[in-house]
Amino acid sequence: MKYVDEYREPQKGEILLREIETLSKKLNRRIKIMEVCGGHTHSIFKYGIEDALPETIELIHGPGCPVCVMPKGKLDDAIAIAKHPNVIFTTFGDTMRVPGSKSSLLQASSEGADIRMVYSPLDSLQIARDNPNKEIVFFGIGFETTAPSTAYTIKQAFSENLHNFSLFSNHVLVIPALQALLDNPDLQLDGFVGPGHVSMVIGCNPYNFIAKDYNIPIVISGFEPVDILQSIWMLLQQLIQNRCEVENQYSRVVQTQGNIQAITAMNEVFEVRFEFEWRGLGYIPSSGLKIRPKYARFDTEAKFAIPNNQVADHKACQCGEILKGVLKPWQCKVFGTACTPENPIGTCMVSNEGACAAYYKYGRLSISK
Repeated sequence: MKYVDEYREPQKGEILLREIETLSKKLNRRIKIMEVCGGHTHSIFKYGIEDALPETIELIHGPGCPVCVMPKGKLDDAIAIAKHPNVIFTTFGDTMRVPGSKSSLLQASSEGADIRMVYSPLDSLQIARDNPNKEIVFFGIGFETTAPSTAYTIKQAFSENLHNFSLFSNHVLVIPALQALLDNPDLQLDGFVGPGHVSMVIGCNPYNFIAKDYNIPIVISGFEPVDILQSIWMLLQQLIQNRCEVENQYSRVVQTQGNIQAITAMNEVFEVRFEFEWRGLGYIPSSGLKIRPKYARFDTEAKFAIPNNQVADHKACQCGEILKGVLKPWQCKVFGTACTPENPIGTCMVSNEGACAAYYKYGRLSISK
């Protein structure tokens, strides 16, 4: 890729839309495609892709936003850790306003907890070096996209023999989540737009089971409008040709085998949990990462008594149904009224990659599909 503008050219988009229109007429039925990644959801709303597609093609917004799938109980745990008097709690900025059952990290900060936003877990490590008499906790969230950088940070802390740094690991894995979605009989899909950033780490092969066992095609996609349109076109080609494969549209970034160094670092530092709770999806087996015994002294869960409470979502919030693709954002009872980016009730309205926040921001309120 020379310039990002190549993937935003209106002329290319128009050609692809005409081709998609032709293919959809040949199929002559309604097609449901799920984009897994929240980054794709953001681009789809930002560039009006859903509005431009034929009415027979429906895009379903999946659970690929790591902030959105975080249950309230995990936020309550994070807040409880942050309120310890000797703790400096560090986190990415997009978790600050995520509502727990009674509060948020932002509110806890305003009440005196030492909570600091960082751009990288390595920033947290530097805070640990600068504050040897404090316990520094990093709130590790995200899919395989962010887990490698966290793993390298743990390895660095190990090499420096730091004793005041730990990780509250809430990293999750995309493949078990897709498995859980595919096993849901209420969700009938014709194809997946696969996550580009996760695939940059894990590669293409882990998705083979989708095509082999569920007979559903998947195209790993980039994030620009031409990327997404081309991926939809590739999916329609597979459907017309009765093929069912894993294809890689994002070949300028994603390699079939993935990033071997990143995978090796993750496997060295982390092991898979027996199960992990996801907002809207419940407990999914083998879907979260915890720290291996070798690095146990950097495990926040071993250093602190953590409540680990299960907290039900707000009764009016339907984030769970949105994350599962059962509802669209505007079908939630409180969307755009009681729940806004300024006063979010659910996680889908907090994160920039959340479907509700993206839809609200770009104002696509002409709901015709």
